[in-house]
Amino acid sequence: MSAQHEADVATTYRVVILGAGYAGLSAAIQLACRVKPSENVRVTLVNAQERFTERLRLHMAASGQPLAELSIPELLEGTGAHFERGWVTAVDANAKTVRIDDERVLPYDTLVYALGGVADTSAVPGAEDHAHTLNSAQDAEVLADRLARLGSGTVAVVGSGLTGVESASEIAERHPELTVVLLGRGEPGAAMNPKARAYLRAALDRLGVRVRSGVEVVKVFPGSVDLASRVDLAGSVEPAGGESVAADVVLWTSGTRVSPLAAAAGLTVDEGGRIVTDTALRSVSHPEVYAVGDAAAIRQGYGVMHGTCQGGMPTGVHAAVSILRELRGRRPRPFRFGYYHTPVSLGRHDAVVQFTHPDDSPRRLHLTGRVAVRYKETVTAAPWATWGRMKKMPASGAFWPRGGRFTRVGGAR
Repeated sequence: MSAQHEADVATTYRVVILGAGYAGLSAAIQLACRVKPSENVRVTLVNAQERFTERLRLHMAASGQPLAELSIPELLEGTGAHFERGWVTAVDANAKTVRIDDERVLPYDTLVYALGGVADTSAVPGAEDHAHTLNSAQDAEVLADRLARLGSGTVAVVGSGLTGVESASEIAERHPELTVVLLGRGEPGAAMNPKARAYLRAALDRLGVRVRSGVEVVKVFPGSVDLASRVDLAGSVEPAGGESVAADVVLWTSGTRVSPLAAAAGLTVDEGGRIVTDTALRSVSHPEVYAVGDAAAIRQGYGVMHGTCQGGMPTGVHAAVSILRELRGRRPRPFRFGYYHTPVSLGRHDAVVQFTHPDDSPRRLHLTGRVAVRYKETVTAAPWATWGRMKKMPASGAFWPRGGRFTRVGGAR
């Protein structure tokens, strides 16, 4: 190694991004496309596999519909960002290093933590061993193969949130020979306005999905699930007297958990293990660490953000812009984001789109039917167009709804 090369390596500013989901990939593309060659910044994106997990379509893959093979290195082409394949096995926040596959060590000057979340199968006995999840394209394909070989029987989808609704709808439409039961504490579409919620419920009825609201799965067996019921407004649950539901296949979509790596590294986390951030998305305990997407507990005027693609991508872009501002001697600006819609597919030929206030409460306006299907598909395909524009015009990525008075915290503007 020449003396000049050693000097260049010593003066290179190293930004390491952990996780290549919607938030992490947005951070990598935005930062790598904005940085100037003279600034000598190396952007490294770390992910366990080269295939991008298109989470917005995993419910489709679970029903047997093939997904595109999207390559992360190909998505990074032309940006100058480097891709490092491997599992993140440890973060040393004091030494500013990341361990990959227990054998490689990556030092960093700034870390962007975007490891996201997975289905929480740890809280209920048997879920880890007997329930399928949609944590990856491979998981969805394993489920699709199981459903294709089932012939007849019952599929229990646990969790009446939007992932559960989309999954139950897709499976029921593609496999009319199967009985699909949707189990959850809340009513499907509970956060929608009454008309949108009624439309969603009618669509589930039309598809033959049997809905059991106000129940909670307390144990999963190889051929059934045990329930508790009578959920009151405070969230407490009384036993249902040993009631069980027969289920040949169980899909778990109830709740998420994040990697324990952040807590193990000594970063300040909330009760769910998410990194607590300041207004600029920096860790409150380690400001050289930015947290984005589902891995971060980001407070806005309306409360802590919940994980969605619509909010995740802006957090990645904001982190990238903030890192550059700090490198150029400027203060990062506060992050602000307001929700604007909740699109839900109901099989391939129906959907409902609930438009929202910035705090995610429902507006009166909603779409249904074919126009909602087209809207939903446009949203699902939007990341590719957004990343393509960022490569040509990096500043185009920094536009999203700020939310006005709904998102203002303290003196933030």
